[in-house]
Amino acid sequence: MKNQRGVALSGVLFWGIVIALLAVLGMKVVPEYVDYFKVVKSVKSIAADSSGKTVPEIRAAFDRYADVNYLKDIKGTDLDISKDGNRVVIAFAYERRIPLFYNVSLLIDFEGSSAGRD
Repeated sequence: MKNQRGVALSGVLFWGIVIALLAVLGMKVVPEYVDYFKVVKSVKSIAADSSGKTVPEIRAAFDRYADVNYLKDIKGTDLDISKDGNRVVIAFAYERRIPLFYNVSLLIDFEGSSAGRD
């Protein structure tokens, strides 16, 4: 007689639950990272076009970009704007709390700068 090979029902259930939890986590976290990359892109483009602009004008430009792209986590007043030589550097930092289930949440700290790597 040959030995039977395969996966037990308990193994299928275990891996099914693990995959489902990872899928739910991915569906909640991925949009936050997409928003973060939108903020980084906007900060870099605004910093590149900011020669001769005042700080309030730079903040207003970011607020316009945030309105168009539905960015709700950060506003122009949250930006740290400074000069590094002749270059304007725009930095930001914010945190996002993502409710997962019941009383469990995931807290992610986002930060970036227009002086970072491209």
